Amino acid sequence: MKKSFQIGGAFVGLVVGGGFASGQEIMQFFTGFGIYGIMGAIIALFGFAFLGMNIAQLGYELHTKSHKAVVYHIAGRSLGAILDILITFFLFAVTVAMFAGAGAAFYQILGIDPIVGSLFMVIITVLTLMLNVKDIINVISVATPYLLAVMLIIAIYSIFTMDLSLAEQNILAQHQRVAAPNWLMGALLYVSYNIATSVAMMTVIGSTANSRRVAGFGGIIGGVMLGILIILINVAMLAKMDIVAGKDMPILEIASNMHPIIGLIMAIALIGMIYNTAVGLLYSFIIRFTPPKDPNYKAIVIMVGAIGFMASFVGFTTLVGQVYSLMGYLGFAIIIAIIISWINKR
Repeated sequence: MKKSFQIGGAFVGLVVGGGFASGQEIMQFFTGFGIYGIMGAIIALFGFAFLGMNIAQLGYELHTKSHKAVVYHIAGRSLGAILDILITFFLFAVTVAMFAGAGAAFYQILGIDPIVGSLFMVIITVLTLMLNVKDIINVISVATPYLLAVMLIIAIYSIFTMDLSLAEQNILAQHQRVAAPNWLMGALLYVSYNIATSVAMMTVIGSTANSRRVAGFGGIIGGVMLGILIILINVAMLAKMDIVAGKDMPILEIASNMHPIIGLIMAIALIGMIYNTAVGLLYSFIIRFTPPKDPNYKAIVIMVGAIGFMASFVGFTTLVGQVYSLMGYLGFAIIIAIIISWINKR
């Protein structure tokens, strides 16, 4: 059971930075559709639980060290090769988004130049990747309970201190930028792009389980926790739409309005979430080409980190709106392949 919760916590840790950290992601895929976004969040909960279970179990069965073996296994050689290339590319693209997100967070929290914040995130990510894989998994999973507690407090506060009526907040929400044509597609795209980024590291995490059942249960636990987080963040932002509208980091804006200390706690959580995801994705990207035991591994980590830092100058909000939507459509192919594999086993 302890191992299942560790796997679940690591699953959440992988997704939160790219899917939750700023609130910008939830805004564009859920809250921007108003009340319907809550229905989308419920669909996302079931999607994450089902897919997390299957990916972790595949990782355990194949004992793979990268996503390549899994995509070839579930999609065949031809489609698997295409998915392998696309997943690898997007692993790097979302890592870049995390570096840019760190820059935006430091600017909003402390007024520090975004370049400095991005550079800090690159440095600590690169240093973490010098550890072994078990230490990396522990790092990714440790912050999940802390994050759940902070988000629960923020959601409760937002509901009980709502300044406008729900109908008024709902109207404001529907004027925000969205990354999908409707709420259902928003939910599906959100699950899809997060699966596309997390499938690589989740297979590695699943391979560390001591049984198929433990791996699968860990995936379910992680999926349920992700769904709860989506609902909490969605409700919090919908209740405070008059405050968060147009903000790069809406969750941080709510926390700062509660109290400066809460804002600081949320800022630490935010940076921790971005860090978790950056570590998991950059590690997944690099081990696709170079195993950790390779003598060139550390030099490659530093080189790729430097390239990612330079690419992060594009900007966080721009990357969320463009890269994430494209990843969502890629993820559909992965999800379909996973479902077909699940059906074939039965």
